[in-house]
Amino acid sequence: MGRPQRLIELLAALQAHPRTTAEALARELGVSKRTVLRDVRALVDAGIPVFTERGKYGGISLLPGDQADLSKLTTGEADLLRAVGLDPERARRVGGEAAARSALRKLTPRRSPPPPARDDLPLALADVIAVDNRPWFGEAAPLPDVAALVRDVRTGRRLRIGYRRSGAAAAEDFVVDPYGLVERAGRWYLVGDRDGCPRMFALTRLGGWKVMDADRRLRPGADLVGTARELGEVLEGRQDVLVTARVDAGSIDLARRILGARLRTVGDRQDEDGRVEITVAFGHLDGVRQLLQFSDHIEVVEPEAARRLVHRLATRIAHTHHPPP
Repeated sequence: MGRPQRLIELLAALQAHPRTTAEALARELGVSKRTVLRDVRALVDAGIPVFTERGKYGGISLLPGDQADLSKLTTGEADLLRAVGLDPERARRVGGEAAARSALRKLTPRRSPPPPARDDLPLALADVIAVDNRPWFGEAAPLPDVAALVRDVRTGRRLRIGYRRSGAAAAEDFVVDPYGLVERAGRWYLVGDRDGCPRMFALTRLGGWKVMDADRRLRPGADLVGTARELGEVLEGRQDVLVTARVDAGSIDLARRILGARLRTVGDRQDEDGRVEITVAFGHLDGVRQLLQFSDHIEVVEPEAARRLVHRLATRIAHTHHPPP
């Protein structure tokens, strides 16, 4: 079950149970407790007043008097929410903004008069909670017409796309059997099979596409959610090159933010120079270039090939930036 569909299932579960717990919801939806809590924050962000209370007698519920009627959703509105969730901006990208706003109006609970405010909780939930799902320093590169691409993918036909690989100067033509589109961390991708192998194509490098007069041919048993997860796990799990480095202790938080899942281990003690040992996984040796962002706050220890590459790169950078006589 994808996250958008899970949000609808979560809302239905909250309506069915006046008060429940994250653990019970996790069992019912087949996900982790942490996933349930993230999804609850997404509902709050969409304007659906879900209330969480900590402690022995706490739980999760719609606020008293709230009642959202899922039965009022049209087939199109329900289909859209299962696909993109409760985010109007995502819906706008795929040409469903009007349906999304209509659905959200129907899901916004009808409120009965609020109960008297508790002395220890004088502020409303909406006054103290704000959730922003946009990524930091979001990508500014223009996107193609996502809504048009969605319509063409829904024909179930093959696509001929013009796509520029990362770092390439020009686009190439590929024939793709598309599963669909996925948004991850604020970036959109077309997921499809090329010559029977799953691939993910960043829409910011998609030059154009044409619907072909042939039905798509997908791998048996494969679908959009599973293929996207498979590709993500392969990308994050690659460690053809495992680099050991020493980083200034004050740069560890920066390393976690920049390196993400590539950062495999962090030492629990500093050496006499105030540095901590880390290991970082890359899919290929050239990925070590990413460590240059740490400037003189890092020293690559091994493998020797990685040290030599950093030395060559640093020498070129110093030569390029040598001040004129």
